[in-house]
Amino acid sequence: MPAARDVTTDNWGVAPFNRWSFQHVQELFPTCRLARGPGSTLSLPHTERSVLQLAYDAPDGTRTSVAAMLERACCDAFLVAQGGCIVAENYFNGAGPHSPHLLNSVTKSFVGMLAGIGVERGQLETSSPITRYLPEMDSAAWRGTTVRHLLDMTAAARYSEDYSDPQTDFWKESAVVGWRPALVDGRTPPSLLDYARSLDGQDMQNGSRFRYRTVCTNVLGMVLERAMGERLATLLETEIWSRLATEHDATIVVDQSHFPFVGAGMSATARDLLNFGLMMINNGNLGGRQIVPADWIADTVAGDSTSRDCFAQGEYGQVMPGWHYRNQVWIASSEPAVMLSIGIHGQLVYMDKARDLVIVMLSAQPEPLDLGLSLYVLAALLAIASGLGSVSFSG
Repeated sequence: MPAARDVTTDNWGVAPFNRWSFQHVQELFPTCRLARGPGSTLSLPHTERSVLQLAYDAPDGTRTSVAAMLERACCDAFLVAQGGCIVAENYFNGAGPHSPHLLNSVTKSFVGMLAGIGVERGQLETSSPITRYLPEMDSAAWRGTTVRHLLDMTAAARYSEDYSDPQTDFWKESAVVGWRPALVDGRTPPSLLDYARSLDGQDMQNGSRFRYRTVCTNVLGMVLERAMGERLATLLETEIWSRLATEHDATIVVDQSHFPFVGAGMSATARDLLNFGLMMINNGNLGGRQIVPADWIADTVAGDSTSRDCFAQGEYGQVMPGWHYRNQVWIASSEPAVMLSIGIHGQLVYMDKARDLVIVMLSAQPEPLDLGLSLYVLAALLAIASGLGSVSFSG
């Protein structure tokens, strides 16, 4: 791990400096806090299994192991829970059970689940145009866009998210919260809302295909603020984070208006993130408390008549055949379906309801998106799920 004194806001997002910065985001950027609830922490018993020694065939045909995958993937935290027990818990690179870690786009799934709460309460209508809640978004970029288009990443606003391009729109949006100082100039919008309003057109038809665009999640968060009548950070804290029986507070990077960068900016510990995954595979319930409506979880998994078609037509259709994206969650093509929350540089929550299995992996990979490495990791997760089977542990 590099020394803290060598990490700056200019180099924090690149290797090797991200090995330190991903565990210390709050020391680099302004953040808001999501306070844990006043109740007791969820404590799972340990029933260790030899998960790291599990061997599997990598996509290139070579025989490897979970341990080798974790090293190659620059993993910082790795947890596997099945049947109400933790069967593997491993930390690397100076991390530990109490270490916060940047979640990147795993953050998005929290926003997607908050939307389900708003829908159940009648505060949010997914078929409504976003201008019902954000009239100031009546522009060429967002015209005709509905809440559903935001939720499923089928909005038409022209926005590029090619992480290898230093001038891509994603990095320009990130510059609003200080993540790319080199891109900040006199034209940089002061807030994420102003940035979304600055987009100047559309490059497809709304609802025609899946296009992964972080700006959709940030705009969805703005919609939720207006629809549900509270600041977004307050909603995420009171409706989700404080009800997950977490041990620690979470944080989210904010812009100058203190709006949270929910497209990528949340940090939390691996153990607390595990609670989110357990809630998801238990139909929105954790410890007898219904947090997210069960119908919303079911809708996420099932999608609608166009979900798979839109995904197949999109940028990941060929490498992830049969998948879909719904309510800010990735759904694998397995049967029964598996939910995943995924973030760049190797963040993920793997949620397998059929096997009562949740895997959390937080990493600091050198590249934002390394498709070969991602498929290598996914093969390991599938091998773990197969190796553990459907066995439940009672403690």
